[in-house]
Amino acid sequence: MGVFSSAAGSRTKRAVISGVALAGATALVLTGCAPSDGGGSGPAEDLTFKIGTALPVTGNLAFLGPPEIAGTEYAAAEINEAAKGITIDLVQGDSGDTDNKAYETEIPRLLGEDVGAIIGAASSGTSLQFIDQVVGANVIQFSPANTSAEFTTYDDKDLYFRTAPSDVLQGEVLGNLIAEDGNETLGMIVLNDSYGTGLASFTKEAFEAAGGEVVAEATYNTGDTNFSAQISEVLAASPDAIALITFEEVATMIPEITASFPAEKLYFVDGNLSNFGEDFPAGTLAGAKGTLPGLSIDTITDFTTALNDFWVEEGNDELDEFSYAAESYDAVVLLALAALAAGSTDPVEVAAKLQEVSGGSGDGEKCSTFAECADIINGGGVADYDGISGPITFDEVGDPTEASIGIYQYGEDNTYSAAE
Repeated sequence: MGVFSSAAGSRTKRAVISGVALAGATALVLTGCAPSDGGGSGPAEDLTFKIGTALPVTGNLAFLGPPEIAGTEYAAAEINEAAKGITIDLVQGDSGDTDNKAYETEIPRLLGEDVGAIIGAASSGTSLQFIDQVVGANVIQFSPANTSAEFTTYDDKDLYFRTAPSDVLQGEVLGNLIAEDGNETLGMIVLNDSYGTGLASFTKEAFEAAGGEVVAEATYNTGDTNFSAQISEVLAASPDAIALITFEEVATMIPEITASFPAEKLYFVDGNLSNFGEDFPAGTLAGAKGTLPGLSIDTITDFTTALNDFWVEEGNDELDEFSYAAESYDAVVLLALAALAAGSTDPVEVAAKLQEVSGGSGDGEKCSTFAECADIINGGGVADYDGISGPITFDEVGDPTEASIGIYQYGEDNTYSAAE
């Protein structure tokens, strides 16, 4: 979007590595990027906002599809039931990944249905394949899970937003966690795309700043199915710990790595932190740790329980993952509130209100549900939505300025919970 510079007092961070690392993410001073004032002048009656999704039904992040899709459906259902002057018409789609390229047909289909916003993709690398197409059509792109730092300065016409924090934060937390666990050397297996290489660089920077040394960085490409060369390269360097900065390909890597490397020295990230359960023998991953943006799942059980109940009532299988479900839910709520505040479903006018309803302008009344926030807007006030995933608080480029990174640990059952 524009060029940014840090200013005194504009950047606050704190990382508490004890179960959940909480951080006030970067609050940056930016130039030339502020959204223009919307043309709307307040709430309007009977708005219908059509929102498409491009979430991973297929591809190497397909395990994230159910919780993210469920989050969007649940939010739309609650918004429509609230009857506060706006109806969400949700059109689901598949982002796929950069190997199967489902987005090549899905994005034109969604744009052809005249959506005002597209929620997705989960993968930063996949989003980068179609962001120009979406914002070029003057449609909002809103990702619940993109973490690549590349989006912060991307020329997106002020139409790109995300509820997930940049990997600048996750990399710092992960690198410090690995160092604080007593590891002096680190090997990494990294997906060769904007997400993987970006997160790896921030992790390396933090780990080396803490006195550690990265002794091996092996990369692979989307679509690869054999990772023996990468695993051998990393193991040959005899690292104290290994960071797996991958997507679901990690399931293929795990048996080969754990055959000769201790699980408690493995570190996962948001792209592959999954409840593997009986996919592997009991104890295979015991002690391994991982990071995931967002409030600890253990602290939002009211939401995850209600979401799962809703999802099952809609005829779906129970959810066994909740990664980025809250961020997806919040994306729909924020879009609805912005449309209500703009009194319009024109994407440019909605986009111009997103910072305001997230609290980024700093003059709104705090609220934590769609209905509560909508009442404030309909009453002529300014709403500041604090979501399930956190306060959010967009800056001028659509990045959240307040975020949390959860730290998790695998048990004997190969599922994860908040680290103690």
